[in-house]
Amino acid sequence: MKKIVYTLALAVTFWSCKTGSTSGAAKKNTVDVNINLTDVKDDKVLVTVTVPTIKTDEITYSIPKTVPGTYSTDNYGKYSDDFKAFDAKGNPLTVKRIDDNSWSITDAKKLQKITYLVGDTFDTEKGTGFGNDDVFSPAGTNINAGVNFMVNTHGFVGYFKDKLDVPYSVTITHPETLWGATSMTDEDASKTSDKFTTSRYAILVENPIMYSKPDYTTFNVNGMDILIAVYSPTGKFTAESITPEMKTMMTAQKNFLGKVNSTKKYTVLLYLSSMAKDDAHGFGALEHPTATTVVLPESMPKEKLVESMKDVVSHEFFHIVTPLTIHSKEIQYFDYNAPQMSEHLWMYEGVTEYFANLFQINQGLIDEAEFYTRIADKIEQAKGLNDTMSFTTMSKNVLEQPYKDQYLNVYQKGALIGMCIDIIIREKSNGERGILDLMHKLADEYGVEKPFNDNELFAKITQLTYPEVGEFLKTYVAGTTPIPYDVYLAKVGVGKTTEKKAGNVFIKGQKPYIGIDKQTKEINVRPEAEANDFFKNLNIKGGDIIVSVNDKAYSLDNIYDLIGESENWKENDAITVKIKRNGTEQTIKGTVKLPYEEAETFKATDASKDALRNAWLKG
Repeated sequence: MKKIVYTLALAVTFWSCKTGSTSGAAKKNTVDVNINLTDVKDDKVLVTVTVPTIKTDEITYSIPKTVPGTYSTDNYGKYSDDFKAFDAKGNPLTVKRIDDNSWSITDAKKLQKITYLVGDTFDTEKGTGFGNDDVFSPAGTNINAGVNFMVNTHGFVGYFKDKLDVPYSVTITHPETLWGATSMTDEDASKTSDKFTTSRYAILVENPIMYSKPDYTTFNVNGMDILIAVYSPTGKFTAESITPEMKTMMTAQKNFLGKVNSTKKYTVLLYLSSMAKDDAHGFGALEHPTATTVVLPESMPKEKLVESMKDVVSHEFFHIVTPLTIHSKEIQYFDYNAPQMSEHLWMYEGVTEYFANLFQINQGLIDEAEFYTRIADKIEQAKGLNDTMSFTTMSKNVLEQPYKDQYLNVYQKGALIGMCIDIIIREKSNGERGILDLMHKLADEYGVEKPFNDNELFAKITQLTYPEVGEFLKTYVAGTTPIPYDVYLAKVGVGKTTEKKAGNVFIKGQKPYIGIDKQTKEINVRPEAEANDFFKNLNIKGGDIIVSVNDKAYSLDNIYDLIGESENWKENDAITVKIKRNGTEQTIKGTVKLPYEEAETFKATDASKDALRNAWLKG
């Protein structure tokens, strides 16, 4: 999973492929599901489940409390209601709601069918989808009758206790004008009905489907079929408009990964939010074995949209390595309503994020200066989090406080952990091997269907690499000692330096220069903005109200547009800002002056380490 706070870059799942039997007995033991996307009432859809044979007097049907890759408690069942159970004659059976996500059905041996209504999560989001109780949008659901349905299947379909390994057959009826983009194969030739079958529940929930007006492209990368599907409410973006950049990136990723190449089809579902009150606000992506769901604002300029797509999709794609191929028993046998979390987010998310940056320098998509800037940014952002908290302890307890507030460190310190391990292996092997080689070996040792024991992974990694790697894991990953990054970067001849860097005119770090009046929805300038070169140059004062910029009006409803568009402003661009000061409107004409500040970064400083550094970055 990759979460994004818009304008600031702030991640895992599992897959085990058990082949379902095709015998007649197995077919009688199938869970048959119908999701009706045609008759939407009160923004809800009807789900009907025809049950397999039940041999107990009571049974529980559950919709997930959490799903792999989200690291949060989302209670998807609370968006379902009007739950009913029936026998073969249509007589109702007694149902009791146990909690947000589960229903108990009595006299279950007679159970033939259950029905319930599902509402979507996008409507309920209050903010960014980060740091609050919102369901993270890429893991959520959308019901927009006749226009768009984001069918993350875990939000619509549940499971019977002790029947997670029963095959599923899911039929989705939908308007003829909508097409379902997914990595699954539609077994129904009808234009208004799709049928998908999976060998078990875990495979179903790893296959999202997005229904919308057909807008997609397909291409092949080194034997992998790629599908890019886009929903853009105003038509601002199309799949074709972003495909060239995506193809270049995914080709580079495949080249970087080498033999880790088990996925034959991969789907990218891009949902662009209108940013309306009832639309998605949690931006980023969620990975699956053969798909990624991405949610971003439609208001983003194309340059920023493509940049964000590269950021989140490259991260999710590398989950093919871990945890989709390499994972612990906690992930292999995931409990959707009483999850036990693994200790190894440093690998699942951290190494994945490291690869998402390393491959770009490795494949020539960015230069060394950009790569070092990214490393410096991660070090700086990690400083704002708890640098003495054991990473394994945080990972194991990530659903609870105070650990859940430190989750973002998987993208910062987690990636830096991967970097340091990579450097250690490069140094000890004279540049011949790195962390990608380690992941190849772990994939050979374990793989999709063979999980490892959480408490045995460090020993296995040490066995496959060097004692120094084991000592690093013990001290800096399981332990509470902050990592001395300078020491490890010096091993490859890299040292500190500074550079002047243009910042965002409205935000410095995590602190905004503008605020919102909740009653009037007006955008006001904070007093500290007067020290910002942009505001100082235009003589905009603290307390001023920003009415419009370049003749476009702004308020709470489109503040993200303002921030996003400002990232395309160049030094000395002409600009016109209408403000309200002390109740009087005035228009200010001038030029853009970007706020610059000294930022710490790195550069190559030791020529004697050139060979090792080149092996690290280009090997």
